[in-house]
Order: sequence, then C-alpha cells, then structure tokens
Amino acid sequence: MPLREASIINPAPPLHISHAIGGPTIAVVSMNSAPTAAHMSAAEAVHAATLPIPKRRTEWLAGRLAAKLAVQEYRRRHFGIHDATRDIVVSTISAGPRAGMPVVDGAAGISISHSGEFAVAACASGPVGIDLERHRPFAPLLRAELGTPIVSEPNSRHARLDTMGTPLRWACREAVLKYFGFGLRIDPREVRLTGWRADGEFQWAAGPSLRHMAAALRWPHRARAVEGQDYCLALVW
Repeated sequence: MPLREASIINPAPPLHISHAIGGPTIAVVSMNSAPTAAHMSAAEAVHAATLPIPKRRTEWLAGRLAAKLAVQEYRRRHFGIHDATRDIVVSTISAGPRAGMPVVDGAAGISISHSGEFAVAACASGPVGIDLERHRPFAPLLRAELGTPIVSEPNSRHARLDTMGTPLRWACREAVLKYFGFGLRIDPREVRLTGWRADGEFQWAAGPSLRHMAAALRWPHRARAVEGQDYCLALVW
C-alpha cells in the first residue's frame, strides 16, 4: 500500500519524508517546528513578514517548507540533484482559473495542504494534488452535499465507499481539484466518488463543469486515500 497514515502523519518527528510507491514524494512538517530563515529566500522571508495573523504565517511557512523538502528529496532521489531548500523557488500562478496554484521551477509538479498540526506537500514528475484533513465535525448541509453513505450489499462495488467519512470525502474531492489547479473555484460536487478499494485506490467521475474546464489539461491516472484515527489524506497524480 503506497500510503500509510501512521507513517505519514507522525506527530513525533518535526519533519518526515516518504514516497508513494510508483508515485510522488511526500513531505510532512509539524506546525510546532517553525521553519528557520535558512530555508527561505529573501523574497519569501519578506512575504512571510507581511502576513499579520500568526496562525496564517505559520501555515504559510510550514507549507512552503514542506514543498521545498518534497522537491529537494524528489530531485535527489530521481536525478541525483542536491538543491538547498533556500534555492528552491516556490511561487504561484498569478491569474486565470488556476490562480494561486503552487508551482516550482523545473520539470516537476507540486501541491500543498495543511490541517491541524501539520503541513504536507507532494512533488511528482507532472501534476499532483494532495489534501490533508483533520477529523472534525462538518455541517449537516455540507455532509449532505458531499454524499451520504448508502446501504449497500456487502459485496457490492460501493460497500467500502460507504464507509468513507465526510473528512476523507472532502479530501478526495479537494485533491482532485488541486491536481488541476482549480481548487475550490470549482464546486466540489463536480467530483463524484464512485469507489474506494481496500488498497486505498479511489475512483471518481468528473461533472460537466470540471470536464469542460479541464478538457485541455493532463488528467490523472492514480488516486489514493487513507483514513487514520486523527487525520485523513488523499493523493492524486
């Protein structure tokens, strides 16, 4: 199984690197370990200083550090390149339907997420989407919109999908939308979950708006979801 929540979302070490089998490199950063200036470029340090809310500043710094570590390890593992984190430039698309999507210099795709005590990032050879969600209550209306588990026959293709909790359903949808770079500009209901296998692979279908918006883009081949005691994680590449 390429994703194991117990090994990826580990509160003990402040930093953690793992590799999805045949897929992206994933970096996890604890919010409790504030990134040092040694990891940030001068421009990044200046931007961080403009964020007035401490929580938002911590999330931004941790997300950037996770992205840099994922890119650093991905390049070392696949190309033998040893970049300093300070020299890895993480920027965002500035305009259009993919505005805000994180990008990195060089031939690699990245995605960033944070929830609770952690920031996570994934780096792959092409587009990638990752979403981390801490288990928390969801409003009844949102739960209904994300899909209510139905009663299925034990051996039906929907049986395991029906056990998927609301946080993981949300993470799967958002990981797909992050893969394309749209984020929540697209209604999450445009991603319809259709299956979830025991090995973590989940299946989904795109609604008409998403199909139209992403018609010219590269579509993903793999989608994985894992649910643990405190957090759940979805990865699309």
